[in-house]
Amino acid sequence: MTVREPREVPTAAEELRYPAGALVMVSGLPGAGKSTLLARLFPLVGDETRPVAVGDVRVIDSVQARNWWRRYLGGLPPRLLIPLGIVMHVWRIARALFAGKSVVAHTRGTWALMSYGLAWLARRLGTELHQIMLDVDPHTARAGQFSRGRVLTARTFARHCRRWRALVDRVGRTGELPPAASVVVLDRAAADLLKGIRFDE
Repeated sequence: MTVREPREVPTAAEELRYPAGALVMVSGLPGAGKSTLLARLFPLVGDETRPVAVGDVRVIDSVQARNWWRRYLGGLPPRLLIPLGIVMHVWRIARALFAGKSVVAHTRGTWALMSYGLAWLARRLGTELHQIMLDVDPHTARAGQFSRGRVLTARTFARHCRRWRALVDRVGRTGELPPAASVVVLDRAAADLLKGIRFDE
């Protein structure tokens, strides 16, 4: 496991711990296994239409927003549902932060505007954004897309791969990934050993 964390370096099998009220973004290529990881660590089954409450933690997977919109606008083409899902996903994260909840949220991680915007909001609310990067090779991520039935075009996926590799390389060089207060990079094996994501009281 590759880990870059400014305060404490956990081992692969340990829990990752964060301050109460923080925003933890689980990022990775489309198909990398972000939703699978969240479902293993939290009580998610994949058909939710709203964030899942686990005590004072809100677990927000982007599929929840897509499921909500599909229930009402399922006849629309996917390319029209995607932006609606993104807007709702970000709004739900912001709403949970405003409510003072600890948040674990799903993100591709390659949208800098989203990262900087949510980090700015977290700072305004007196907390921080942290990143957990699930780093798998593009072939594994592509297979994950086919297995879930949501496949990006080759051109779009290649763009995500270029941006993702630049982010991972930056962490490898500097140990940091602004605007995140901390970053942890997990390969698939390390992610499978992760016991939990916890927030301090």
